Amino acid sequence: MDFFTAVMEPFRWLVSVIMVAFHDGLTGLGMPPSDGWTWTLSIIGLVLVIRAALIPVFLAQVKAQRRMRLLQPDLMALQEKYRGRTDQLSRQAMAQEQMALYKKHGTNPLSACLPLLIQAPFFLGLFQVLSGISNAAGRGEGIGAMGPDQVSQFDAASILGVPLSASLLHGSGNLTALAVLAVAMILVMTACQFLTQKLVTARMLDGQDPDSPLVRQQKVLLYILPVVFAAGGVFFPIGVLVYWTVSNLWTLGQQFLVSRQP
Repeated sequence: MDFFTAVMEPFRWLVSVIMVAFHDGLTGLGMPPSDGWTWTLSIIGLVLVIRAALIPVFLAQVKAQRRMRLLQPDLMALQEKYRGRTDQLSRQAMAQEQMALYKKHGTNPLSACLPLLIQAPFFLGLFQVLSGISNAAGRGEGIGAMGPDQVSQFDAASILGVPLSASLLHGSGNLTALAVLAVAMILVMTACQFLTQKLVTARMLDGQDPDSPLVRQQKVLLYILPVVFAAGGVFFPIGVLVYWTVSNLWTLGQQFLVSRQP
């Protein structure tokens, strides 16, 4: 087992444990264990658990964003202080003073990305579980907390005629339906990411100098993050696209509620 596999093992187990718990609960309510919608709702349940657990992180992020706005006058004064000074000592001194300002105000430029970074290992764990389903089913093995029977059930599960374990690059079954469903979810999750970042940018940059470092950083994130999601979507199994689409819808709703607060 290599280092990355060893690091990701707890996340694969945790992700699969939550999915199996929801799956068992849904089948206990009478839903068919091999039905694609049973497993889809299990993935949605996983999203709800992870995002609910991240609410304190989100609230801390909102506070950090507010502090970043209050910090802007000091950053602009610092920029003016070092304007036209391009030697290495001046650049180092400016960087040190910037870090001191961030520390003083208890924030940093990457605060907006914190929930995304914390989610990353869970997302990768889910990706590894779902992308390994077909091989594990072929060998009659389990994966994570999913036993061989559950792996086989998931491998056979589909929604709208599309297997949950299929992706645009590794399609099976009805390829037209796969392309339509995958592209639709990629567009939805990308649009949600763009609208969320637009709300964050509008809230953080209200009344700010358009040439400030924070404005430039947020404008870059506004366009870069949706492109990353769209490009990555072609590699994701349908089950992972379900996770990321629902998660982005949650994020958009959360940010919309915050944007309505004074």
